[in-house]
Amino acid sequence: MNSSAAAPFAPHHLAPEPDAPTAARLLAGWYDTGRPAALTDHLGRYGPPPSVTAHAGRPSTPLVEAVEAAGLTGRGGAGFPTARKLRAVAGRRGRAVVVVNAMESEPASRKDQLLLDVAPHLVLDGAVLAATAVGADTVHVCLPRTRSAQHGQLGAVLEERRRARLDPVRLHLHALPHTYVSSESTSLVRWLNGGPARPQGSPPRTHEQGVARRPTLVHNAETLAHLALIARYGPDRFRQEGTPDEPGTTLVTVSGTVAAPGVREVALGTPLATILDRAGGPTEPLRAVLLGGFAGTWLPVEHLHTPLTRRDLAPLGAAPGAGVLIALRHSACGLTETARILAYLAAHSARQCGPCHLGLPAVAEDFAALAAGRADAHLLSRLHHRTGLLPDRGACRHPDGAARLAASALRVFADDVDQHLTHGTCRAALRPPQIPVPPATPPETWR
Repeated sequence: MNSSAAAPFAPHHLAPEPDAPTAARLLAGWYDTGRPAALTDHLGRYGPPPSVTAHAGRPSTPLVEAVEAAGLTGRGGAGFPTARKLRAVAGRRGRAVVVVNAMESEPASRKDQLLLDVAPHLVLDGAVLAATAVGADTVHVCLPRTRSAQHGQLGAVLEERRRARLDPVRLHLHALPHTYVSSESTSLVRWLNGGPARPQGSPPRTHEQGVARRPTLVHNAETLAHLALIARYGPDRFRQEGTPDEPGTTLVTVSGTVAAPGVREVALGTPLATILDRAGGPTEPLRAVLLGGFAGTWLPVEHLHTPLTRRDLAPLGAAPGAGVLIALRHSACGLTETARILAYLAAHSARQCGPCHLGLPAVAEDFAALAAGRADAHLLSRLHHRTGLLPDRGACRHPDGAARLAASALRVFADDVDQHLTHGTCRAALRPPQIPVPPATPPETWR
């Protein structure tokens, strides 16, 4: 329907909140000044990056131990312990490579875009520190090709750092095709090696043989920014926010039926309702929220008291995912919104394995029929069956996310399912859709 998912976020996703939250770490400079940090601003606030060195193929023990003590986990969606990834790459033979994943292929997310707009040097500091810690000599920064303005700005930032002779490693900026699966780590490696930006499910793993067959560390932009602050201030400061089991802050893109949609930095463990309040609060009664993005989970409003942690969300079948929280107004049709998202996910699958080539399109078609009130007698049982076949069978986790979204919609919007099966489509389905979803058309290019 809507070719641009950015409209609901402008200008809020680039505007500091009136009252800076005490939890702010990554966005502290932005909250203080209201302007992007140039290199002089960045160095004035944080000073130069600390010296980090790897020896004889082993990781820099002080940095890795600090990251491990901090409890930092990946902020790109999977939540993998950052220190374990550092050790896995540094433990391999040969000169390593670091890749900054700033693709942000999730259409409802703007957190990495904001972070690179307002605090680019924090992300790059983290990348360089990670590179020197694992013995890498090269950092590749990957952006989506659709953000040409940001690509130009970041190119100028890299040139500013070169002139200052700030970095002991080479930094290269790349613009990749913007598809939903192009942000998967093996997609980035495959593209950097001259291939298509499609996931690669077969071994070897990226940390074993990645870019140019070298051990490769792929980290999300936000994760690296956190690493830069841990390297400067230590793990104790990082753990001042969040919970004992899941410490730190995280960036969340809040959109939908809220007064001030945009990116918010919150402590892990913050209740979902509080995060909505940080975005001005709901402007209408809510039916549900979509947590984690298009590959996330629908949650009914009675679960808005749930803290934003993996531990608390797991019993609900949910996770923070890509750091996305979409508020769905009560008058909207959740089945119609889900059908549009599934159609997009099916169109943007890599079509390299059975679940993506056959299963996901079939689930999307069934869901479209359900949303339109065109259900046959066997549709619901068929939809449950097909949804159950998708997880853990693909070359990547793309079909798993689609299955999670579909299953949660059938559960949360069960009353609507009965309505659509018995009486046809509801009135809410005839209203304009609420969630901006890019066109459900296959990518023009994977290269």
